[in-house]
Amino acid sequence: MTNREPTRTESDWVQYLDQVEIPVLRRTTLELARLRENEDKITPRDIAPVLLHDPMFTLRVLRHLQSRRRPVQQTDITTVQHALMMLGITPFFSHFTDLPVVESTLASHPSALDGLMRVVFRAHHAALYARDWADLRQDARADEVAIAALMHDLTEMLLWCFAPEASLRIASLQQAQVSLRSKVAQASVFGFSFSDIQVKLIRQWTLAPMLQDLIDDSRSQHPRTVNVALAIRLARHSADSWENAALPDDYAAIQQFLKLPQSETLARIHRTAVAAQSTRDWYHQESAPTPPDLGESMAAAKCAAKPDLFD
Repeated sequence: MTNREPTRTESDWVQYLDQVEIPVLRRTTLELARLRENEDKITPRDIAPVLLHDPMFTLRVLRHLQSRRRPVQQTDITTVQHALMMLGITPFFSHFTDLPVVESTLASHPSALDGLMRVVFRAHHAALYARDWADLRQDARADEVAIAALMHDLTEMLLWCFAPEASLRIASLQQAQVSLRSKVAQASVFGFSFSDIQVKLIRQWTLAPMLQDLIDDSRSQHPRTVNVALAIRLARHSADSWENAALPDDYAAIQQFLKLPQSETLARIHRTAVAAQSTRDWYHQESAPTPPDLGESMAAAKCAAKPDLFD
């Protein structure tokens, strides 16, 4: 990787990101190496939780299984555990070894590595929210919803890896102007927003149609996609501070979606946020904002307003 990213069009970036060797988190490789020491005794259920900390590794596994799909296979691979069952433990370890890690990919860009880790940490938060709400709604395929939330911002992650200087410029723009929308900042640097190429990329990656639909922002009226959208929104707005002015509307929208009393909605959010913080060492995050008593924020929410789910 050079110090300056080449100028590329939107189509160029789609083609490029479809072909790059996607790096994974070093922590993921270390955890898998530890599990491999007892390869004969572990099951997909042991491996799946490790992979679900890492959206880039998750993508690699799902893409690999889709590429091996036989014409007679009628069931799509939409979860990591299903992928591992189809692949087998020993073939999994044999294939997914000696992978590039993000810490090496961005060794010369420590600020970009920090930016990437913040996005991945945020994605893990979103996946935990999405899974909790899917379970509450008795979604029989809650894992799909969680994986969709985990991988929703993969384009942003990959551009941190392969366009670190441009990604840092976007971050600087948003730090200088807090109200600047992400899409506007992205377009000012790249000439397009990340969502513009996300749909094209997930099609190129040949993910299962169900996952494509859950990740596709344009389908945000479907309840399962709304689940993903609300989880992404909450994780993004709370990433830096629980004082974000957009959060009251998020709480109101989540309460309406879950059809819960205010106090129970806030309790679930708080509980999941605290659980997410316990994973911060995966992402080199020394601390994370702790959700306060959310009662006053919820009381201030404009419950009648329908928020833009993807700002």
